[in-house]
Amino acid sequence: MSLHDGLREYFGEGERRVVLLGVGNPMRADDGIGPKIIQLLEERPLDNVMLLNTETVPEAFTGKVEKHDPTHVMLIDAANFRGAVGETKLILGSQIGGQAISTHSLPLSIFISYIERSTGIPVVLLGIQPKTISFDEPMSTEIEEAAVSIADTLYQVLSE
Repeated sequence: MSLHDGLREYFGEGERRVVLLGVGNPMRADDGIGPKIIQLLEERPLDNVMLLNTETVPEAFTGKVEKHDPTHVMLIDAANFRGAVGETKLILGSQIGGQAISTHSLPLSIFISYIERSTGIPVVLLGIQPKTISFDEPMSTEIEEAAVSIADTLYQVLSE
């Protein structure tokens, strides 16, 4: 299933209040793709979509997420699922469990579980396969291009 089709299936049709959280460390090369996608989307605001650049501390934004009273919550982050560089995968929070899919040491599953309990809605992770997460390296060209393409796809789907 293409990213476009997967996003359409997740977001559905009709009225929605969406929270997109860009997770990642811009100082670690491709790990900064989540915040990069949020920055790209901030250039084209969407109605009923809250954009949060959380970098490495998504848990610091739980209050903002809850106040928005969302119908959908999506985390955008580099994720090592052994795919091709720039490949995307939509992963339900319940599918993450204890897996070390995120590139961060603090499991996103704890944050996701809290948001799911407090909002009563399933949270999804949009994982993007990084090329490198080396410290103090620039983002790879492949991931820069993937960020633009993913931001465009998100914008298109959320504009429908």
